[in-house]
Amino acid sequence: MRITKFGHACVRLEHGGTTVVVDPGMFTDPAAFAGADAVLITHEHADHFEEARLRAALEADPALRVWTNRAVADQLDGVAPRVAVVGEGDAFEIGGIEVSVHGEWHAVIHPDIPPVKNIGFLFDGRLFHPGDALTVPPHVVETLLLPIAAPWTKVSELVDYVREAGPRRALPIHDAVLSPAGLAVHTRLVGPGGPGTGAELRTLGDGESLDLD
Repeated sequence: MRITKFGHACVRLEHGGTTVVVDPGMFTDPAAFAGADAVLITHEHADHFEEARLRAALEADPALRVWTNRAVADQLDGVAPRVAVVGEGDAFEIGGIEVSVHGEWHAVIHPDIPPVKNIGFLFDGRLFHPGDALTVPPHVVETLLLPIAAPWTKVSELVDYVREAGPRRALPIHDAVLSPAGLAVHTRLVGPGGPGTGAELRTLGDGESLDLD
């Protein structure tokens, strides 16, 4: 499986001739959609779901399909037959890639801000995208996509999350809110310069790919 980072929380997965795009939001280059078979969206916030761009991609490719939660699906009227609503405990397959769904809620930003639903996606049992939550996957995974910075995170929680999830590798995502210096600080603390997580921290730049063994 090859993973390519496309800005902020968006990644593109390619495996066995199938291409899946996860969370193409407002910081995502529309090129991420090119040749995609499916788009998966964890929740409704604009940095993960940009309605106009997704509709444009669906119009450009009649074969493109979407899997997401109810809140996002409700905003995609007119293309409902191409949108599958999924939630905690569901499982499906996209061109030979097995996907299971885990988690229900976005992490708390502040108690006064109403929470929204959020789902995470586990691919082939070995790569987990949690969306905007610190959902622990159902078993140890090879690769964890780690929300490295957000209004709802702090470094101590990220370290403990990686320790609890126990992946072999963590790839930072959700980094558009950081300057280059800020990203360096966060990745140092969650990586080799911090207290230790037991996982390799591998940073991908926008457009950079990694083949997962």
